[in-house]
Amino acid sequence: MSRGPLPAGAELPEYRTSARPPATHGENRIHEDGFARTYGFRGGLVPGVTVYAWMTHPIVAALGLEWLERGDFSARFAKPVYFGEPVTIVSRVADRADEGLGIESRVLNAAGEICATGGFSLESRAPAAPDVAAYPPAPLPDERPLVSREWLAARPVLGTPVLELSESVAGEFLDRVSEPLPMFREPRAPAHPGLYLDQANRGLDRNVRVSPWMHVESHGQHFGLARMGERLETRVRVKSLFEKKGHEFVELDLLLLADGTRPVASVRHVAIYKPRPPVRGR
Repeated sequence: MSRGPLPAGAELPEYRTSARPPATHGENRIHEDGFARTYGFRGGLVPGVTVYAWMTHPIVAALGLEWLERGDFSARFAKPVYFGEPVTIVSRVADRADEGLGIESRVLNAAGEICATGGFSLESRAPAAPDVAAYPPAPLPDERPLVSREWLAARPVLGTPVLELSESVAGEFLDRVSEPLPMFREPRAPAHPGLYLDQANRGLDRNVRVSPWMHVESHGQHFGLARMGERLETRVRVKSLFEKKGHEFVELDLLLLADGTRPVASVRHVAIYKPRPPVRGR
């Protein structure tokens, strides 16, 4: 490990930010104020991908390319973050040893409530990448069907979204998540780690029509850098489907490949694709 100045218990600099309301919310109406209120929320929800991107800012600032190349991560979203609401990301080194370190992060709203938690670690040894052959590509549907448990259960392999990592695509994402680190805007810059979860979302909504839906948690491992100018493929497998408290969940198992050959990240991605119906008259 080359990152010596981070002993156990060390606190990383706090990161304060907020999300501007977008001009358009896209297909998922849970990000719209009026629609989200029908489900009991105070307004439109900031996407989990954005909240995760915020959590990675102090991690990348502290660990740099090493974490992007071989670090792992987990993120769980417990409470909504609303557009325009200031948040603070608080991170500390939870454990440190010769073989690596682990960092815990919390996302706090203005009231000091924990909205999301994250765990990030970096080991001295590079992890072994999964077998690419176990994640076959598949075409996206010409016409997306309405999401259903039956449709997902019948298709253990979903269609493969593809993203060209152009400067314009990267820049739009960096602006969306208000990422200030200059390393992500340099020539041949590495892809922002939040883009991996953004593509995990595309693994669902490019295959089915689904709204509203909510990102619940993600866990993953980096295997190398994807850089500007490369093509990012997201291979998608349906790992499990389950119901909890009236919500219908899907768990996706994804492998992201640079130019269709080189693994850069694996992600286990959990989302509510069918929330329980809102209580009328609230």
